[in-house]
Amino acid sequence: MPELPEVHTTATFLDRALRGKIITNAWSDYHVKSVQKIGIKDSKLFSVFSNKILGKKILSVTRRAKNILFRLSDNISIVAHMKMTGHFLLGAYRRKKEWVGPIPPTFEHEEWIPTERGDLQNPFNRFIRFVISFSDGTTLALSDLRRFARIEFFDTLRLENEFKKFGHEPLEKSFTFTVYKKQILKRTTGKIKTILMDQSIIAGIGNIYSDEILYSADVHPESNPSRIPHAELKKIYTAMRLILKKSIRLGGDSMSDYRKPDGTRGEFQNCHNAYRRTGKPCKKRNCSGIITRKKVGGRSAHFCPIHQKLY
Repeated sequence: MPELPEVHTTATFLDRALRGKIITNAWSDYHVKSVQKIGIKDSKLFSVFSNKILGKKILSVTRRAKNILFRLSDNISIVAHMKMTGHFLLGAYRRKKEWVGPIPPTFEHEEWIPTERGDLQNPFNRFIRFVISFSDGTTLALSDLRRFARIEFFDTLRLENEFKKFGHEPLEKSFTFTVYKKQILKRTTGKIKTILMDQSIIAGIGNIYSDEILYSADVHPESNPSRIPHAELKKIYTAMRLILKKSIRLGGDSMSDYRKPDGTRGEFQNCHNAYRRTGKPCKKRNCSGIITRKKVGGRSAHFCPIHQKLY
């Protein structure tokens, strides 16, 4: 699932590319029963969603936690969560229709094809489920292999209340070590990996970066936060900010499905020390450990059992 660096990379790219563009059309092929608010998956709700956004101008694209916020004119916002396999793509597409089935054909199949050769034609980018077209001919498409992505319509004035459930943004200047330590110690009976991933405490960190942060800080993922010494808590805080910033510079992590809006891969997967390195030697100098995988709080944790100390 895309985490803070991947969502930040996407939002920053789209903010530069989409500001001022006018929406002329919206399309979706999810068409499943949904408990969403006004979103894209239920065909009946999608018609409401589409009518609300047509003719609106993109004012900005930002990020909150793992969500992308498209702020439109007339106090309308689209909130998108890419979930496990979703990623946005921006370029020129054409809509292709064909009838399939027995004679006479009974089902109309639609797909969106990039009109220029390049990274948008990569197989990882072919699962187009949602499209927004703009007046200048450009297209914003969502590729989502497993169809888990969530896109909903909101009144912009109510977004602040909608996002109260999320914790602090870890890269904001206001998120000092003192604030961080107070947040971490709210869960005195939990395990540090699970707490780092708790979106109500710190927003945007998931499986990849919790593994990499704890590896760098030499702390075992099952450690109890109340037992972790002050110096090690500081190491986690420092590692968190450094690693998230590094991944943003590298365009995020594309070990799995995630791609940047131009269809290219991020590069942070080339920097993994722990995540998905099960059975491989620890990269830390003079450490004889082998990277281990273990379920922690229902999620896979990857760590070195030698230099990552359990508190």
